[in-house]
Amino acid sequence: MDTRNESTGVTIRAERQDDAAAIASVVEAAFTSSVEARLVEAIRASAEYIPELALVAEIDGRVVGHVMVSGAVIELKGERIPIVMLSPLAVVPEFQKRGIGSALVRDVTAEADRRGHPFVILEGSPVYYGRFGFEHALPHGIEITLPSWAPPEAAQVLRLRNYDPAVRGRVVYPPAFDEAVEH
Repeated sequence: MDTRNESTGVTIRAERQDDAAAIASVVEAAFTSSVEARLVEAIRASAEYIPELALVAEIDGRVVGHVMVSGAVIELKGERIPIVMLSPLAVVPEFQKRGIGSALVRDVTAEADRRGHPFVILEGSPVYYGRFGFEHALPHGIEITLPSWAPPEAAQVLRLRNYDPAVRGRVVYPPAFDEAVEH
């Protein structure tokens, strides 16, 4: 999947192995931390990695943005149901506020929809992600454990075409999330 916006010069495409260092730089610059870059590496090395749902944004051959949707599970009464989650989204600060993050979110969630996923979950700004159709997850029966500083509305879900309201419960983060923080 490659999309190019001629007016902005931005190309969105699947990440490649040789993008790893550029992606790490983008993520570190966007978050001003190496934790999220380690998270990307840990997800990429895990069974939850979905290569087709890891996208980069390029301008003139330079990677300026990145997003991943990877596997997780919802647990309800001992049953574990596979789901997908968006984390992280990053754009180099000098290229923010140009629609690059929005294009990445739209393209990656459209691809998740094409692949038949019922929804995408995330932790993030309700103001930012709300414009893409993300909404508070709890009213849909999806419980996401958030950091203490995050408002409850940061736990969000984007319902896709194959949404099934019976898929509900507590989100269990994959081990990659713990591994990234422990380093």
